Amino acid sequence: MTQEENEARLEKLKGIVKAMPEKPGSYQYYDAEGTIIYVGKAKNLKSRVSSYFHTEVDRFKTKVLVSKIWDISYTVVNTEEDALLLENALIKKYNPRYNVLLKDGKTYPSICITKEYLPRIFPTRNINKKWGTYYGPYSHVGAMHGVLDLIKKLYRPRTCRQPMTKEGVEGRKYQVCLEYHIKNCGAPCIGKQPWDDYQKNIAQAREILKGNTREVQRQLRDDMMRLAEELRFEEAEELKRRYLLLEQFVAKSEVVSHTIDNVDVLSITNDEKVAFVNYIHVSNGQINQSFTFEYKKRLAETDEELLQLAIVEMRERFQSEAKEIILPQEVNIDLKGVTITVPQRGDKKTLLELSLMNGRQYKFDRLKQAEKLNPEQKQVRLMKELQDLLHLPKMPYQIECFDNSNISGTDAVAACVVFKKMKPSKQDYRKYNIKTVVGPDDYASMKEVVYRRYHRLVTEEELLPDLIVADGGKGQMEVIRQAVQDELGLDIPIAGLAKDNRHRTNELLYGFPPRVIGIKDTSELFRVLTHLQDEVHRFAITFHREKRSKRALESELDSIKGVGPKTRDELLNGLKSVRRIREAELTVLEGFVGAAKARIVYDYFHPEE
Repeated sequence: MTQEENEARLEKLKGIVKAMPEKPGSYQYYDAEGTIIYVGKAKNLKSRVSSYFHTEVDRFKTKVLVSKIWDISYTVVNTEEDALLLENALIKKYNPRYNVLLKDGKTYPSICITKEYLPRIFPTRNINKKWGTYYGPYSHVGAMHGVLDLIKKLYRPRTCRQPMTKEGVEGRKYQVCLEYHIKNCGAPCIGKQPWDDYQKNIAQAREILKGNTREVQRQLRDDMMRLAEELRFEEAEELKRRYLLLEQFVAKSEVVSHTIDNVDVLSITNDEKVAFVNYIHVSNGQINQSFTFEYKKRLAETDEELLQLAIVEMRERFQSEAKEIILPQEVNIDLKGVTITVPQRGDKKTLLELSLMNGRQYKFDRLKQAEKLNPEQKQVRLMKELQDLLHLPKMPYQIECFDNSNISGTDAVAACVVFKKMKPSKQDYRKYNIKTVVGPDDYASMKEVVYRRYHRLVTEEELLPDLIVADGGKGQMEVIRQAVQDELGLDIPIAGLAKDNRHRTNELLYGFPPRVIGIKDTSELFRVLTHLQDEVHRFAITFHREKRSKRALESELDSIKGVGPKTRDELLNGLKSVRRIREAELTVLEGFVGAAKARIVYDYFHPEE
């Protein structure tokens, strides 16, 4: 598209915007092929749509959307609530490319009560409202089966799939099945259980599925007391059994004050690409519905915009008529007869925190599920988490850590371990002998090794690390900074892992002057960092032990004039240790290396003879 064509396109669109009414409604954007690519809603159509064409629009994704628009249409409605409903319906119908994508919950099961003469109650994933009334969906299948088991124990609804009619029951067309004989069904198919009694049970089951368990309890108690007064004790005992079962169920599910009735709760948990909105419905102090919506963001939508969409989706999907909605923040939405509450304390605040906890857990579960399918996703997540924590310019793909090891300055060595994508890269590990430092000076040793390491990488034009981690606190970080920044002029971020007085890593340090970075010691990222620290310590100690052992052997045999590596190896292979060589008789030594070499070794260890 040429510049002239683009200017003509924008002029046409601005002409449409100027003619738009200042009323609530929904607007639709079309691309060059006439396909709807975005659906929005507004209190004021003209004001909202014109904001897309301002020169100061700063969202990159919004600019991309505007560049694709070739035509605009709109629909005027009476209220903002109608605009929300219309927007929701159009998004579902056209699934526009630039609208948030709601991952549908059709795969979650619901509970169906059929519209048959003798209704059945069962779980299903297929929704067809022509056949019955549906309650759900249930994101937690265990909770759904818990409710079904309760209804089965309370009311024993029929489970057979045979179509039953009033004429068939009255004409004795059906026969009882095994469920009747094992007392799981009252046999309404042959009139053993009266139709009115069966329908009353189904009505109470509906109330339980709606969350009105306290109302059902009240009915059961009234009926139980009435039957007892009429001396119908067996029937009263059956109602008492139901009442106690329901009481146990309510005791497990009631989490807030029973004074909170018919309330919806929504909370939002975000990351860059996906938002998770948890919805909880509370009736008579009891949670009877909990579901988490997953929205894939397309235009960096705000929390307020996502909550608006979720509220409309929730009211439609769950047929909610709640007069109060509890939210974590103020949302500019006007619903007739509905109060928006942002609680600061009390039971409603507890409900909001519970909703937020559910949303976070759902996000965590989805993340774990994705990481099992794609292990690299976990590593990228940890790198991103560390980048955000330290405000690094890029993700720390390569991390290097240093440590020293010596005993009173002897056999001084250092080690460098390398982690790539948060995993050890052992082929890149390096060992260093300390060359310029005399005595036990850890800081000077660290500075020497760091300088040698990165001077060589720069000289050989190798890749530099994205982050250097010191196995220690402020002192080690400072000497690394002197070597890297002051002497080599490199700009590499430096962090430190400090230990407490029990020699346990307890702090992550970053910056100059170093400051403590808040990170939970139980988090996955902290475990990776401590693994890095443990690995460099292990590698340095192992190298130090190897050098010390080698020096012990060299001081005894390699320092003997006239004894070379071949003679040394023959003696060690034969006698296994320097102590045995020292204690051996001359004739024994001659058996391994001959008379001349044996005499040299023997005279070395026995100078007095």
